[in-house]
Amino acid sequence: MYKYSALLIAIAACCLLSSRPVQAANYPDPVAGDYIVHDFRFSTGEVLPDLRLHYTTIGTPVRDSAGVVRNAVLILHGTTGRGANFLTEGFAGTLFGPGQPLDATRYFIVIPDGIGNGQSSKPSDGLRAHFPRYTYDDMVLSQYRLLTEKLGVTHLRLIIGTSMGGMHAWLWGEAHPDFMDAILPMVCLPAPIAGRNRIQRRLIMDAIRNDPEWNGGNYVKPPQGFSTALKMALIAASSARQLHLDAPTLEATDRMMDAYVAKRMAESDANDFLYAWDASRAYDPGPALERIRAPVFAINFGDDEINPPELGVMEREIVRVPRGRYILIPASDQTRGHVSFYNTSLWQEHLLELLAISVAR
Repeated sequence: MYKYSALLIAIAACCLLSSRPVQAANYPDPVAGDYIVHDFRFSTGEVLPDLRLHYTTIGTPVRDSAGVVRNAVLILHGTTGRGANFLTEGFAGTLFGPGQPLDATRYFIVIPDGIGNGQSSKPSDGLRAHFPRYTYDDMVLSQYRLLTEKLGVTHLRLIIGTSMGGMHAWLWGEAHPDFMDAILPMVCLPAPIAGRNRIQRRLIMDAIRNDPEWNGGNYVKPPQGFSTALKMALIAASSARQLHLDAPTLEATDRMMDAYVAKRMAESDANDFLYAWDASRAYDPGPALERIRAPVFAINFGDDEINPPELGVMEREIVRVPRGRYILIPASDQTRGHVSFYNTSLWQEHLLELLAISVAR
């Protein structure tokens, strides 16, 4: 059986719901929970009677004399991901332990499953294509309500977001500029989805929607177009260099792709996948970047082909963020394209600097 490379394992964790939580011995036990939001109104006007928001917390909230939580850190996952993707030895085990940057004996870490993902409400729960067509704004609103209504958190020490979660972080900074002390968005851009990124997303969505077996979302078995969508997502998130190193022959590449897609087809749902990619359609933080008050360290990687540095978007937009800084980490043997953030050694020093310069308010 073909064994996944480090690159494919990272892509699976980021994009395709395959990662399972691995408890690291050096940080407190994660505590999972669910919050039901009644009559949640989406930006489309649709209303879901009971929206389930699944989340994980690590550590204990610390309140000041006024009762405000001062040590909460919100960590947000990428498209089709889930919070459990971060509960691995390579991520949590290098960040949440004693003396590590987000030592969970000092910080209260909150990791939600976004709407449509993980164990939060999603199309595959039963509504299928009748599930509300959520957007990133809806997802951020649900995160805000989870924090404030369920967890009693009205202030964040830090937001970390990866990929889609990074885009959420930009929206958080604009919608609630006094809510957080610092923001760390990774592998994303503060601009609408356009160009090749949009084309890739259209290919993913069209492959599912245009397959007769999809049947308007009422398929009996996973439509074959879902396989094409998974292949496109694999290409989008990969580092071309690392894929070539991991699969240097035609036979090796075919084995890798076939095994990968077969596993993802068995674990994922076509409607969930479609909705997750469609949710980016209205994303546009551009008009309000000046509203962000917290220090922002925006981190991208030189071999991220979803957000290629040659576009120059980040350089153009970051100057509009009053306390913004752009950090481009060069491609190397340690980077893995769009999923490079799973190697925390590449960016831990920047996290520590951001925490140091952003005095808790």
